[in-house]
Amino acid sequence: MELLRGIHNIKASHQGCVLSIGNFDGVHLGHKAVLSRLLFEAKRLKVPATVLTFEPQPAELFSGENAPARLSRLRDKFVQLDQLGLDRLLCVSFNRKFANLSAQEFIEELLIKKLGVKFLVIGDDFHFGYQRKGDFELLKKAGEKYGFEVVDTHSLTQQEYRISSSRIRAALAAGDMRQAALMLGRKYSITGRVVHGRKLGRTIGVPTANLLLKRRVSPVSGVFVVSVLGIGNQIYQGVANIGQRPTVQGVRQQLEVHIFNFNANLYGLQLEVVLEEKIRDEVRFDSFAELKIQIDKDIKQARQWHLLHK
Repeated sequence: MELLRGIHNIKASHQGCVLSIGNFDGVHLGHKAVLSRLLFEAKRLKVPATVLTFEPQPAELFSGENAPARLSRLRDKFVQLDQLGLDRLLCVSFNRKFANLSAQEFIEELLIKKLGVKFLVIGDDFHFGYQRKGDFELLKKAGEKYGFEVVDTHSLTQQEYRISSSRIRAALAAGDMRQAALMLGRKYSITGRVVHGRKLGRTIGVPTANLLLKRRVSPVSGVFVVSVLGIGNQIYQGVANIGQRPTVQGVRQQLEVHIFNFNANLYGLQLEVVLEEKIRDEVRFDSFAELKIQIDKDIKQARQWHLLHK
């Protein structure tokens, strides 16, 4: 799948596509319903299947630290979308200038002149342009004028509830990993590169691999049973803490994973940590000794979970 970073990288050769627009945060089953239609139309019209997304996500520009927790970084979205067989991902820099484009300018300058859209597939709640004034009806009128078809995909439902990124965030925040997985169509995982930490875990016989969480707010926090991918072809078992590590005066959010029966150098490696089950919330202990006692309990519980779910 081709990645285009920014409108300025759209070339004349990119004219003509079937397009879908949105955050696609988490690339969940609701998104996949939209994208299956996108792929069908691209094959029918013999043009590339293209997704347009934004970085940062619009809410992150407007709300800053109060924006909803992000389910996936751009790199994660790229991996998930690539697996679906899409041809192109266009990532637009969502800044004030872009946010101030009128809905009409968005249609004429980007969709028509730059991309030459032949077919547009959007979610039923899609809005765009300055003050979100653009909607499905405006796009339908534009399609009649410029010769492209527009369809919206009705919300995919599950047990009479709409599948959405916000519902997945709520499930993750509540520690309901099963419900989140049902909506995502896969278990929730976090990817990142292993970086150097303070190595405090080594002093108590519990070495950890540390992954920085490169997002404003994590949708999960606490201690989890995990599976770890990215070390050769083997899946490893472990336990992870996600949060700010209050007992050791941690500041930034971090994922620390202790991998069972493993003690090799992982620095610089890209890992995927699959969250299997939540054990407990992150809490502050009065001493490092108390933390060590709790960590031993967490490890025992995580090992038992893995034994039961072999």
